[in-house]
Amino acid sequence: MARDVLTRLAARLGARLKKRRLKLATAESCTGGWIAQAVTSVSGSSAWFERGFVTYSNEAKKESLGVRSAIVSRYGAVSEETARAMAAGALARSHAQLAVAVTGVAGPTGGTRRKPVGMVCIAWAKRGRVRESATFRFRGGRESVRRQSVIAALEGLLQRLG
Repeated sequence: MARDVLTRLAARLGARLKKRRLKLATAESCTGGWIAQAVTSVSGSSAWFERGFVTYSNEAKKESLGVRSAIVSRYGAVSEETARAMAAGALARSHAQLAVAVTGVAGPTGGTRRKPVGMVCIAWAKRGRVRESATFRFRGGRESVRRQSVIAALEGLLQRLG
């Protein structure tokens, strides 16, 4: 049986991080720790995975990652601004050099016209570099939206590592 796409992506990411002697931190909302689970499923991940934050509530984003209330109030929890602040917070509160953050509406409830189910914001940050972010519109049910979010987060990390 072929290895799962998440396992393959995580293994590729781990090899690149290990080669560059970099450590990763994750900050997750709608994925609920799934990125951290994917990367720690790779044997030897302790060499390149530093820590993960699951910050599902706005309070957790503020308390654990230092996301400013003004950002959440102005842009909402599901926004590129919040995702970038989450990624910056993961770097600031860890020993990692690289971070990824995910926030979104996995559904089936919680969507609005402006922020529909399937809207997910992902940010990538590296110490000393400008934070990057993107908004995705995934289709499918809750599990599918979450899985697609994890894949996009891992693929984005790989792209930024070259």
